[in-house]
Amino acid sequence: MTHFGIIRERKNPPDRRVVLSPQACQKVVKTFPDAKITIEPSPLRVFTDDEYREAALTVAPSMESCDVLIGVKEVPLEALIPNKKYFFFSHTIKKQPYNRKLLQAVLDKNIELYDHEVITNERGTRLVAFGRYAGIVGAYNGILTYGLKSGKFKISRAYELKDRKALIQELLSVSLPPIKILLTGKGRVGNGAKEMLDGMKIREVSVEDYLSKTFDVAVYCQIDVLEYNQRKDGQVLPMQDFFDHPEAYSSNFMRFAKVSDLYIAGHFYGDGAPFLYTREDVKSPDFKIQVVADVSCDIDGPVATTLRASTIAEPIYGYNPSTEEEVPFMDNDAIAVMAVDNLPAELPRDASEGFGETFVESVIPAFFDEDKEGILQRARMTHKGSLTERYAYLQDYVDGKE
Repeated sequence: MTHFGIIRERKNPPDRRVVLSPQACQKVVKTFPDAKITIEPSPLRVFTDDEYREAALTVAPSMESCDVLIGVKEVPLEALIPNKKYFFFSHTIKKQPYNRKLLQAVLDKNIELYDHEVITNERGTRLVAFGRYAGIVGAYNGILTYGLKSGKFKISRAYELKDRKALIQELLSVSLPPIKILLTGKGRVGNGAKEMLDGMKIREVSVEDYLSKTFDVAVYCQIDVLEYNQRKDGQVLPMQDFFDHPEAYSSNFMRFAKVSDLYIAGHFYGDGAPFLYTREDVKSPDFKIQVVADVSCDIDGPVATTLRASTIAEPIYGYNPSTEEEVPFMDNDAIAVMAVDNLPAELPRDASEGFGETFVESVIPAFFDEDKEGILQRARMTHKGSLTERYAYLQDYVDGKE
């Protein structure tokens, strides 16, 4: 018997998402007779305690009897229960200074930590993620920001609407002028954003047409790394070369910046890759982009207008190209920046259902098949009070040496 506990989210600001919806929990106990699930009560969770009870699931305040505790965001230090297995986004694998004490506490309390971010298959591909929903909400917020910045329309905030379908219905009420929308990325995030642009019935055009033609309707172009980067030596090689040798490339993003009005950043940014555009690039009179929806949200990174992450409560700020400083986004000289770093939290029900489907499919079976595909082994960061071999690189971070 493996006893799973769905823990209450305690991080501030509150997050209403959950890894397993009532339906996902039902699927687990039906598929695996040796599985038991207890739900910790929560006044905030998007699925109510009664919804779990109606699904014939146990809702109880104590998680002490559970073997595996499953959450979304970081667990406050005082809420960590010693000697348990935990699944949550720890935000420690990149040595984030603000979570050093969390990883220290995990080790001190003899907790086995499994980070959602490093649940992968043998090829290193992530198996569970909220990326699609980040893209969906990010594109919606990009259109919302454009409406406010241009003064042409106002739409509801994403969190005020029920689900993805409601977001699309809201967007269909908008009449866009003949602007050009650029979308970078063709992974979960980029394709989530594409769903929304397609849902709005915005016309997709080729790179060649996007760069060279004018249109009497709004259009968008979705591009990948080899369309906004080029090898410094002029060679044209397969995409894998970019990932293997990012230092051999330079950005040619400016050709898109010259003709774009709204930019949705949904790409993955790897170490050593060139910036898409720099602060100097933004100073150029050729830089036409007025609204940036930075879904990827790498601070002081490849999208140089992103000075900081914004919040669901205050999602937009302005970037002044001349001073390189934050200003009110409605200032005449400001580029409006939407850089919310927890976008899926604005669509908690859909995001939870989507995440839960993949978690049930990819992770839960590993507890009952002796982890034959190594899913748990690869994701296990700590064991018996120490970092596992795969995450030993974090030791100096844990010790406060870096």
